[in-house]
Amino acid sequence: MGSEIKVVVIHKETIKPSSPTPPHLESLSLSVFDQLQPEFYVPLLLFYPNNRDEINGDHHSLAAERSNLLKTSLSQTLSHFYPFAGKFEYNVSICCNDHGAAFLQAQVNCPISKVLETPDHEVLKQLLPADIASTQEVAGHLLLVQASFFECGGMAIGVNISHKVGDAFTFSKFINSWAAVSLGSGASDHIVVPAVEFGVVASICPPLDFFNSRQPVVEFGKEKSVTERFVFGASKIDALKSIAASSTVPNPTRVEVVSALIWKCATEASRSNSGSVRPSVWCQVVNMRKRSGQPLTEDSLGNFVWFFASMTMESEVDLQSLVSKFRKGIEEFKEKYPNGVGSQDVCQTIQESGSLMTKDGIDNYSCSSWCRFPFYEANFGWGKPSWVSIRTMSAKNTIQLTDTRDGKGIEVSLALKKEDMAIITSNKELLEYAFLNPAAV
Repeated sequence: MGSEIKVVVIHKETIKPSSPTPPHLESLSLSVFDQLQPEFYVPLLLFYPNNRDEINGDHHSLAAERSNLLKTSLSQTLSHFYPFAGKFEYNVSICCNDHGAAFLQAQVNCPISKVLETPDHEVLKQLLPADIASTQEVAGHLLLVQASFFECGGMAIGVNISHKVGDAFTFSKFINSWAAVSLGSGASDHIVVPAVEFGVVASICPPLDFFNSRQPVVEFGKEKSVTERFVFGASKIDALKSIAASSTVPNPTRVEVVSALIWKCATEASRSNSGSVRPSVWCQVVNMRKRSGQPLTEDSLGNFVWFFASMTMESEVDLQSLVSKFRKGIEEFKEKYPNGVGSQDVCQTIQESGSLMTKDGIDNYSCSSWCRFPFYEANFGWGKPSWVSIRTMSAKNTIQLTDTRDGKGIEVSLALKKEDMAIITSNKELLEYAFLNPAAV
């Protein structure tokens, strides 16, 4: 299908903030959490069908109208999210010099339904303005946007943002603020972003000289991996919860049970291919904003995430034990860091876990959950998105979770070694609860 669908970029320009960044905000120090993020571009796709009555109307005029609205509102929003229009300087700071963001307009030679009926990774990549593995040197901007218009009048908004300037929380704040400006909403809490919010994390978790240098480029292709999409509906998650519940964890969350099943199936696939019972480690990203003990950080922008790790060495793994390990991991995390993670804690954790993460004979999985971030609320003026797609990195053993449209199910983007994926995509237990790449409509 990928060879049949063509996406052609017809226009590209730079969008600058509508008002210049004040001199006292022109340099933003990175926090230690910003420093630790690899330099790659986080992807997001928002799909909007043509909901207008005039389905067979002038789609070129519609595309021009919406493109202009997106550009004008993006310019206004960048005045609040001024670091996104700047330039990353080594691993020390962001120069907020109003360099701007890239805006691309593209045409797609098919109706939007063709993409949504059978989502294809190669096609989705064409709807994004930059490659995930890009660097600022290659991409040219910290933020890139691509508005792709389909033959039917539907559209997709593809956004790439450098991980150096923000995590999923920050990304969702930006997307919904931009949408609110575009919609002309009076919801000032979405639009007005106090400048101090960008410097809060760096003030309590300052950068470390140890990381004050150019970081090595993340290599995504060293070991061949395959990415697949699994979708868990609400009823299947409820069934999983009843199976995974125990006296230790009587009420597991939907993220816990979905993660546990993915971990179980991935571990079994790896052990089947290796022919040995290998230890398996699951690293779960944690949003630190409400775990720092400081109210100022609850709405702070930038990167403010850390992780906890759970390990299993048992010859047989089951959902109840894995869910218990997750719950124990987060409880121990809370006990260890009652006032949040500081810069020195970061160094200590890296020293303690670094050897474990790189040791041969151990399977390491890294999971990030975007569940509950309100990407499906992003109404730019033509309704809310029918599908929100995020793609995990191509690096093996990475997992990304996001909500389904109803907010009750979970979509999983999973990258594994080719031989492990061959087993997991035919795993009867997994396919009992999840659909493999179903239609997104």
